[in-house]
This record gives sequence, C-alpha cells and structure tokens, in this order.
Amino acid sequence: MTIYCYGSINMDHIYTLPHRLAPGETLAATAYHAELGGKGANQSVAAARAGATVRHIGAVGAGGAETHLAAFGVDVSGVQLVEEATGHAIILLEPDAQNSIVIHPGANRALDLQAAKAALDDAEIGDLLLIQNEVAYVAEMAEHAMGLGMEVVYSAAPFEADAAKAVLPFTNTLVVNAVEAAQLQDSLGLPFEDLPVETVIVTKGADGASWHARGTPDIHAPAMAARVVDTTGAGDCFTGALAAALDDAMSPQDAMRFAAAAAGLQVARVGTAGAMPTRAEIDAALD
Repeated sequence: MTIYCYGSINMDHIYTLPHRLAPGETLAATAYHAELGGKGANQSVAAARAGATVRHIGAVGAGGAETHLAAFGVDVSGVQLVEEATGHAIILLEPDAQNSIVIHPGANRALDLQAAKAALDDAEIGDLLLIQNEVAYVAEMAEHAMGLGMEVVYSAAPFEADAAKAVLPFTNTLVVNAVEAAQLQDSLGLPFEDLPVETVIVTKGADGASWHARGTPDIHAPAMAARVVDTTGAGDCFTGALAAALDDAMSPQDAMRFAAAAAGLQVARVGTAGAMPTRAEIDAALD
C-alpha cells in the first residue's frame, strides 16, 4: 500500500539559545543549522524512514526544497512549484530541550487544489492520506480522499477550531496532543466518544500516548525516550511512524509501541526531518 501525505514543506532555521529569550532581549545563538521541516514533510520522512512507500503532495517556491524531501526516499512527483517563497520556520531551541517556533506559510498556502487532487489519481482503496493544518484546502483534500476509499489520518495541528470542525467529518483517525485535545473538546463541546471519527490518538510527551476507539478498550503506549535533547518534530515523528505501522497491518497495540519507539529515538537527536529514525533503528529499540 501507499501513504500519501498532503502537507507543508518548510526549511527550518534552528537556533540553539543559552536561555529563553526575555521580552526585548537580543541574544546570540550558540549554534545554528538549517534543514528540511514542516509538519507535512516531517511526517512524510518519518513514514518513509519507518519503511513505508510515501508520496508527498504540497508546494514549494524556487530553490529546490523538494530535493531535500526526495533525498529521504519520498516520491515528490505531487509537489507543485509556485511563485510564493517556500515556507520556512524559525526554531529557537532552549537548554531544557523545549522550543519556540515562528512559521511563514509561503508556498504551503498557494498551491492549486485541482492539481493536488490529481496527485491522488493513482491511489487505491485502503491507501492512507496524512493531513495537517499547515496547508490550504485540508478539508477538501480529506473529503476527496475519503471518496476514493482512502483512510484519512488527521493531525489537527497547529490547532484551528474552524479547520478541525471542517475536517473531522472526513477523518478516520485523529491525532492530537494533550493541549490540542483540550482545545478541541472546548471548541466542540463534545467528549471523545462523541467525536465524528473512528479513532482518537492523544500524544502526551513524557507520559506516552493513548488510543481511543469506539467499542474497544483504550490502549496506552508509554514514552520510550532514554534522554531528551530536542522535542522539535516529535509529534510528527510519532504520527508518521504510526501511519507506517498501520500501513504495515500492525495491530493498534503494536503500532502505538512502534510509534512511541520512533519518537523516543527522534527526541534524543537534534533536528527535525534529519532526526527521524530508520525502520532498523525502531525495530532494534523494540527488541
């Protein structure tokens, strides 16, 4: 089977800081590097390195950012070239491994919907579509994919209440972190069991992640990080690895353990897409 990811492609500019910035403060970074990022690209890379066949659908400006994505084994034939600048993020990495992020959407909000839909022409029933909130036309793509018989996995991040309301009717599996879960329940006024989706997965950082599905017992997967260096992209790593595991027909319990192991490896490294672990590394962590 194939995982299609409709999502953002960014270049991440990562600055390591000696301490958290105070209002009005000018601070010299202790280190800097740039690499591929964006929630969509991160999830594509995570899924591909976890062993899945992945095709990315998105948009970039001039500069060849899509070649960075292709270097990780992701099919980029569905990536559009537009006049807007490639999306980018400024990531401030603090000593406690937490981060602050500023994002410029750029090309991610300038893609052509019909061309994006056409990139799903070869999709088969049961193929999976990963989506997030950093690109335009998320609900339209989710609806189109569901009409093709695909399974839709939706990361409701960055959280936008209106976007979530529009996408949920076309979602099979919803992935949110604990903060997003609370925001979603507040905005909809509904408990998890009444959400219009089959499965809700809540990631909880050091407390692991939980799987909630109608008619089945909840599943909890503990966090598996030995040490935490950089949490940037951890949720994307979990989601991409989870998609790869589900595409590989793993049980929900095994898929959650697989995704938790992947995220545990990723947060022990600095970076985003480049820090995603391989299938061999994940399997070794589970032995």
